[in-house]
Amino acid sequence: MPITCFIRYEIDPQKKSAFEQYARNWGQAIPRCGADLVGYFAPHEGSTTTAYGIYNLDSLAAYEAYRARLAEDPLGRENYRFAQREKFLLREERIFLKLASAPHAALVKPGVKP
Repeated sequence: MPITCFIRYEIDPQKKSAFEQYARNWGQAIPRCGADLVGYFAPHEGSTTTAYGIYNLDSLAAYEAYRARLAEDPLGRENYRFAQREKFLLREERIFLKLASAPHAALVKPGVKP
């Protein structure tokens, strides 16, 4: 059963650029280690402290294997150290969800007959 990992971060608003670098690094390491990265999202409007990371995996077993590969990945290890050194992550929460709305309807453009 495919699952999606949602990571909610509370970040230091004075260190948003550090979070953005962290996100770009994961943009390289996560797909290389086997997860389907949807993306990392930094604050833009509204909250200045809430950010997200979202990726898909085939199962919780696949997640465990992915985490092991990520821990051995040179950029993954450096990114963990970067976050510890720069202290821009104040809180991190993970939740695993499954898609419940599929199948989705086909997109129909206004004025175009399906």
